[in-house]
Amino acid sequence: MGLSCLAISAQNIDDVLRYSTENLQGTARFQGMAGAFGALGGDMSALNINPAGSAVFANSLFTITGANYHQNNESTYFGSPATEVRNSVDISQLGGVFVFKSRNPNTPWQKISLALNYDMARNFDNEVFVNGNGNQGIDNYFLNFAQGVPFGSLLIQDGEFIEEAYLDIGANLGFREQQAFLGYYGGVIDPVDETDNNNTAYVSNAVYNNVDQQYFKRTNGYNSKLTVNLAGQYQQNLFLGASLNFHDVLFDQYTEFTETGYDASSPVSFVNFDNYLRTEGSGFSFSLGAIAVMNENVRIGGSYQSPTWYRLLDDTSQRINSDLADSEIGFIDFNVVNLFDEYRIKTPAKLTGSLAIVFGPQGLISFDYGYQDMAEAELRPVSDPAFSDENTFIASQLGQVNTYRIGGEYRIENLSLRGGYRFESSPYEDGVTVGDLTAFSFGLGFNFGGSRLDLAFSRAEQSRQNTLFVTGFPSPANVTNINTNVLVGYTLNL
Repeated sequence: MGLSCLAISAQNIDDVLRYSTENLQGTARFQGMAGAFGALGGDMSALNINPAGSAVFANSLFTITGANYHQNNESTYFGSPATEVRNSVDISQLGGVFVFKSRNPNTPWQKISLALNYDMARNFDNEVFVNGNGNQGIDNYFLNFAQGVPFGSLLIQDGEFIEEAYLDIGANLGFREQQAFLGYYGGVIDPVDETDNNNTAYVSNAVYNNVDQQYFKRTNGYNSKLTVNLAGQYQQNLFLGASLNFHDVLFDQYTEFTETGYDASSPVSFVNFDNYLRTEGSGFSFSLGAIAVMNENVRIGGSYQSPTWYRLLDDTSQRINSDLADSEIGFIDFNVVNLFDEYRIKTPAKLTGSLAIVFGPQGLISFDYGYQDMAEAELRPVSDPAFSDENTFIASQLGQVNTYRIGGEYRIENLSLRGGYRFESSPYEDGVTVGDLTAFSFGLGFNFGGSRLDLAFSRAEQSRQNTLFVTGFPSPANVTNINTNVLVGYTLNL
């Protein structure tokens, strides 16, 4: 059961950041060296950094990589610690390249490569648990939406079911009025004057100095990327390439909130408030790149990653309960769905510069620097007043992201030893809402001649301030995420 809902306060800066950032995924060799492949190429996931990299391959090959994702979230909320762990297994990369060497001695083009590669750009599987005793209650959430809303617009009409009224208000009035409706029929708030349909002032039914709260968030899904790549080697020292990237997005978010511990005089003694969001969509981007061999030891690379243009569809469901809730409140559940119109997100473009030093067949060191201005991200259509206001907010909150990756590889006969370090600055100007990301990795490679087996371990850590709801909760939970990946990859030379 569902109706299209007005998008006011629905899509926001969190959605933009979710699809503007990517995890470091891909092949085991790529992760073992922290993704520092912009001037190297010769790896399927290196195409994400520099599309010229496929022309570096000496022969055609096929690569598949599996990953174990281990998410550990440590939260602190009003001084109370909590930990939640999520583990998942998936295919992080699958692809191959065909290399066509020139047989014409008169052409400057030495070879052409055609590659097709799938990468898990971002794995959304995660869980966060927060609990604490604080002075901000869920009544603030509903009061902030309700103040100024005429009480008469929230009332169920004769012959109307409560779930029909909930959907109708969302579709015709908007998200704000719909949340006020939930707060009233959920028993959390009341109008100052219930006899006046023009009443626009509301009061809380919750009496407290501090309340006990538990908040659980589970996310599932992925942002996958299919890359179609064409590259070539010009003479002996220049590699050029271009890629078309096709994204597929599926994101589910379930939150569960429980509040108790009110004063003995409080009319309401408990509130449960759960929310569900589902997003589906697709995106498109392109990239251009070049790698130049300066001499037998030094290589430089540069690449441009265009903005990604996403087209997305959201639907949301909610449920609420309290000891003062309307007897029919249970009919508003996750089977009652708010449908939103299609919207678009444009992520910022990204520039990458790279340098690599190669020590013959023994080893190498590689460095990448990436630049992205997150303030240029935006929700579309920009003609939508709600999106225009949110884009102004995004531009004021987000800033430049600088990424540094350094990786190395050392070969001992058929064994390769790898290691890397990655630093990514906060996308927020304040550097606190989301902190800097730091990561390290190491790996092994075993070359069997016609094939290769790669293993890698990577650990990334980043802190963020997790606001439980979009309004009414000025004090966020501090959450530190530790993302540990273990990868196994197999490459078959063709």
